[in-house]
Amino acid sequence: MIIDKIALALAIIGALNWGSIGLFSFDVVAWICGGAASIAARIIYTLVALAGVWCISLLFRPEEDTVVAEH
Repeated sequence: MIIDKIALALAIIGALNWGSIGLFSFDVVAWICGGAASIAARIIYTLVALAGVWCISLLFRPEEDTVVAEH
C-alpha cells in the first residue's frame, strides 16, 4: 500500500530529526521552516506524528501469504 510507504518515510524522517536533536541539539525541521513554532514546521511535526500512529498498525497486521512459483 502506498500510504504505508509514505507513513514509513515520514516516520523515518521524524526519527532522523530526533536523532539530530539528540546528538547535535539541532532541529532540522525547525531550521528548514524558520523555527519550531512556524506553521510549516507544525504541519510537518503533525504529519510525522500521524505517520507514526499509522505505523503502529503495521505491527499488528497479519503477514501476507506469499506464494512461491515452482518451475
